[in-house]
Amino acid sequence: RAKVNLKDVLGDSESILRAKEKAALFARTDSAILIIGESGTGKELFAQAIHNSSRRSGQPFVAINCAALPETLLESELFGHEEGSFTGARKGGKPGLFELAHQGTLFLDELSSLPLHLQAKLLRVIQEKEVMRVGADYVIPLDVRIISSSNQDLRDNIRQGSFRSDLFYRLSTLDLVLPPLRERKSDILPLFWHFAEKHRSPLDRKVLPDKLARALQEYHWPGNIRELANTAEKFVVLGDWQIDP
Repeated sequence: RAKVNLKDVLGDSESILRAKEKAALFARTDSAILIIGESGTGKELFAQAIHNSSRRSGQPFVAINCAALPETLLESELFGHEEGSFTGARKGGKPGLFELAHQGTLFLDELSSLPLHLQAKLLRVIQEKEVMRVGADYVIPLDVRIISSSNQDLRDNIRQGSFRSDLFYRLSTLDLVLPPLRERKSDILPLFWHFAEKHRSPLDRKVLPDKLARALQEYHWPGNIRELANTAEKFVVLGDWQIDP
């Protein structure tokens, strides 16, 4: 189940408000969405929020990281498999994530990691709106909304021959670009305090030294929101703002 709503996406900077406005608009449709952003910018957060703002909100939200599984497992995870279709196949077979997401949303994270032969199979599933399990001789009709994400410019992957252009255009009917934290400077301190209070910070906001506040805002945050959350937790654990920035 998706746990996040658009109101849970924090920040008042112009770039994040624009992204939230666009996400709310996209949630009204069933079109495929490609979310683009650096690691740690909240791509799955937005995917969950879009799902929960859509007509599919009462249905499953199923997520898979395409980079987290070896190629041999990824195919059976996505499309399912029949009993005996390969060594180690589950007795009685197993439904794939497409089947589990029926009438809901399937979130494909790190889309650029999808192998070429699976890209071809994915394209066919999307076009035909039906899936065939590995080792099966029948198809299963589907009603699934697809949201995918990438931290790379997939057009570069297309030029390099590692991503299919037809699949890219099929999955990027709507595109949502999330800003990195370094472009949301006005959100850095409010987010820092949000994460600090989440860990029950006993420290008073008023005592945050100007030097440290400046350092937080001037740092480039390569890990984006995820890095900021970890930094806030670190300060809470140490229990002291008086640290060399």
